[in-house]
Amino acid sequence: MSESFAAVDPLLAEHDDLEAKLADPAIHADQNKARSLGRRYAELGQVVSAYRTWKSAADDLEAAREMAAEDAIFAEEIPAMEAHEAETREKLRRVLIPRDPDDARDVILEVKAGEGGAESALFASDLLRMYTRYAENKGWKVEIIEANESDLGGFKDVQVAIKARGNVAPEDGVWAHLKYEGGVHRVQRVPVTESQGRIHTSAAGVLVFPEVEDEGEIEIDQNDLRIDVYRSSGPGGQSVNTTDSAVRITHIPTGIVVSMQNEKSQLQNREQALRVLRARLLAARAEEQAAAAQDMRRSQVRTMDRSERIRTYNFPENRIADHRTGYKAYNLDQVLDGDLQPVIQSAIDSDEAHRLEHAGQ
Repeated sequence: MSESFAAVDPLLAEHDDLEAKLADPAIHADQNKARSLGRRYAELGQVVSAYRTWKSAADDLEAAREMAAEDAIFAEEIPAMEAHEAETREKLRRVLIPRDPDDARDVILEVKAGEGGAESALFASDLLRMYTRYAENKGWKVEIIEANESDLGGFKDVQVAIKARGNVAPEDGVWAHLKYEGGVHRVQRVPVTESQGRIHTSAAGVLVFPEVEDEGEIEIDQNDLRIDVYRSSGPGGQSVNTTDSAVRITHIPTGIVVSMQNEKSQLQNREQALRVLRARLLAARAEEQAAAAQDMRRSQVRTMDRSERIRTYNFPENRIADHRTGYKAYNLDQVLDGDLQPVIQSAIDSDEAHRLEHAGQ
């Protein structure tokens, strides 16, 4: 085996070990553990498949070279076989580059209206619809956790959980695709409230966090929490509940604040708030670890700066433009209807190119 692929050996052994464990019914008594092992098995399956394909191509090429020394007819096949071996070698090299360990996770996604008042809230509603349609196209499940509606039917802010169905390979995970959506999304269009037909610019912010599967992953000390309760309110701030069922949790060490009022009971809102808090703490921990390690593989298109403008949606020109990758297309209406994959793929491709460039550094 090529010396550069020595790292494959322990991965092949780990894949065999996981296969044996997953065949044991006792493992599946703990669904969280079984899910974690299943995802790792699926990730390693990509390596095993790529390695076997490359090894077969390399063995065939070596055999052809040996036979070519005795029979010239085999020499004619060597250039094509060399090209195939190089192609499979490159694919193996790509799958061996460490992935984001959270790629297979589900996500909690939040859309917040920004500058632009009522128009921004309406745009936030458009973005939620875009992500919902995209998720439906991918076969994912969308659950609204919290929604704060505006007077005109938009959203001041809305939080949703987006989940894959069953175990998926890391490259097919929800986080693997939606992690690039965090940042400021700018819209240029004529607002419904504009009587003069003038184009206005407004914006909405998107936050994306990988969801915590097992509460034990993120330990929360109850002494670190300040929990306030209050009455739920609807559009315009009017009270919609006669009891103090809404919950606001402040994580004192980090200053992270999560508010929930969608559920009817205080207990349900508290559980949902803790669910979101865990996701935010997981994301904060990952950012700290990346910064501490000065990780050169950190994504160049998944910004840590939530104030960065990442994309513009121009309605008059029916144009969508991603400012990080240079992607541009004139099918905004289709993108907002869920045809978001080409935009996201530009971010995935850019990120992969960066990781390849810095592999081994």
